[in-house]
Amino acid sequence: MKDNGRLNGTRTDAGAAGAGISTGAGSGLLNVGVVGCGYWGPNLVRNLAENRLCRRLSLCDLDAGKVERLLLRYPGATPFDRYDDMLAQPDLSAVMIATPLSTHFDLAKRALLEGKHVFVEKPFTASSEQAIELISLAEERSLSLAVGHTFLFSPPVTKIKEILDSGELGKIFYVSSTRVNLGLHQKDVSVIWDLAPHDLSMIIHWLGEAPVEVFANGQDFVQKGIPDVAFLFLRFASGAIAHAQVSWLSPSKLRRTTIVGDAKMLVYDDTEHLEQVKIFDKGVNFRDPDTFGEYQLSYRTGDIVSPKLESFEPLQSEVNDFLTSILQKRRPRCDGEDGLRVVRVLEAAERSLQNRGRVEVIEDVRSWI
Repeated sequence: MKDNGRLNGTRTDAGAAGAGISTGAGSGLLNVGVVGCGYWGPNLVRNLAENRLCRRLSLCDLDAGKVERLLLRYPGATPFDRYDDMLAQPDLSAVMIATPLSTHFDLAKRALLEGKHVFVEKPFTASSEQAIELISLAEERSLSLAVGHTFLFSPPVTKIKEILDSGELGKIFYVSSTRVNLGLHQKDVSVIWDLAPHDLSMIIHWLGEAPVEVFANGQDFVQKGIPDVAFLFLRFASGAIAHAQVSWLSPSKLRRTTIVGDAKMLVYDDTEHLEQVKIFDKGVNFRDPDTFGEYQLSYRTGDIVSPKLESFEPLQSEVNDFLTSILQKRRPRCDGEDGLRVVRVLEAAERSLQNRGRVEVIEDVRSWI
């Protein structure tokens, strides 16, 4: 198994690969199949069609009309109405899965057993047991297994990681995120499984550690049995805490994260077109008094800086990383264990929600695999 210590380290993602540009990964190009051509699948297809490492595209969906519409834009793609037929292609290198969560495990397992590299959209699987089985299968067969936490490839998120790793914000006190909008209500998963994977993957990536405790509160206002608003509270071994609000019931769309350290503070607003990341030279200092009368807090207000960000499509970078990982025979930047960490938090948050906010302990990933 891989060294989980890399959670605090670096990955093979520098230079052109980070910007979604092929890096001379090796000879031979790939035949890649996309299963699920509805909401997100067409975005994967578009990026594969534009990537020079992808030689041929295969498309599969239970709804033939969705495949036919994509064929109008990509007439060179090969259509399939049966997943097994697509997998049976001897030159099929990889499968990218963009289907409902309940189907992820079965589709990914069948592809791995056929010797295909696999990319699974978030959330990785419906349970940690399923995630562990897929990770083991990929390890045994030396296959790439990637999970679609696309935000980890975005310029603002990678810049924030650089800032945190540099120590500019100092010791991190807390992270607070809000991800709300009106819709899209899901019929098979709660808002926690739909929206929280984005924020959980970013927080774990930024802090370089997974939470050790989580508790959650929420409610199912519109569809009974499917919570549409939730508040997650996370605690980390380092002493940092985090809060994530997710909701399908909000009059406006908000994607805002605040990170507070003992030296500086940072705000990331994904809905901003300019200055998505701002660093505030603000803080408060406490001087330990010799006597009660000397008790004093001093507040600091300095400059506000918006760092320059690169400009490229995160999904382009993510797709390119998956393809290059196959050709270079290396792990994807966001792999099965990254997906497992998020799934474990989602499971614990769901249990807490069902038990009226009970605190749930999350074991270290190294004890699961």
